[in-house]
Amino acid sequence: MVLVENGKILLVKRGREPFKGQWATPGGRIEEGETAEECAKREMKEETGLDIEIVRLTGIYSDPKRDPRGIIAAAYLVRRVGGAVKGGDDADEAEWFDLGKLPPLCTDHGKIVADALAQLNNLK
Repeated sequence: MVLVENGKILLVKRGREPFKGQWATPGGRIEEGETAEECAKREMKEETGLDIEIVRLTGIYSDPKRDPRGIIAAAYLVRRVGGAVKGGDDADEAEWFDLGKLPPLCTDHGKIVADALAQLNNLK
C-alpha cells in the first residue's frame, strides 16, 4: 500500500527475509477467506498501526523475478483514517520519508511508489 501525507510517504523496514532490513511499502499475504482489500487494511494495521481506507488500485505487479517466493502484488493508494504510526508484525520499523529523499526500496517497490504518485497527481 502507498500512503502519502503532507509530502511524505510511509514505509516499513522489513524484519524478515526476503529483503530483511530493506525499506518497502507495507503489505503482506492474503489469508484464507479474506479479500485483497481486507488484507490491505489488516496488513497496514499490523505493520504500521494505522487504519486506512482504499482510494484506488495502483496496479498488479507480477514479474516472476520480483520476489523469490513468487508473490504477485496488488498495490493500493490509501489514506489514513486513524491510528498512530508504529512498526509491528514483520515490519521492524515504520517511518515517514520525504518524497524527494526516499531510501533504496526492495524489489519493485520503487515502481509501485512511482505508479501511485503518478495516480495521486492525476487525482488532484
